[in-house]
Amino acid sequence: MDDLKNATQRKASFAATMKAVFWSFFGVRKRSDYESDAAKLNPLHVVIAGIIGAAIFVTALVLIVKMVVAQ
Repeated sequence: MDDLKNATQRKASFAATMKAVFWSFFGVRKRSDYESDAAKLNPLHVVIAGIIGAAIFVTALVLIVKMVVAQ
């Protein structure tokens, strides 16, 4: 229980979390960056950022498909 409490009290900003998730979507991460993120990022923020990133990605794909099909 203490591990979960400690994990959710990590002090990385939400912007840092979004940046980490963005690079993870590309699949381009240095091992040192990954280890640093694992120690600093709040897991709840990672989940929220992942959902936001996935929604943006799907929306972008839908818009691209609509533009291509409309022509």
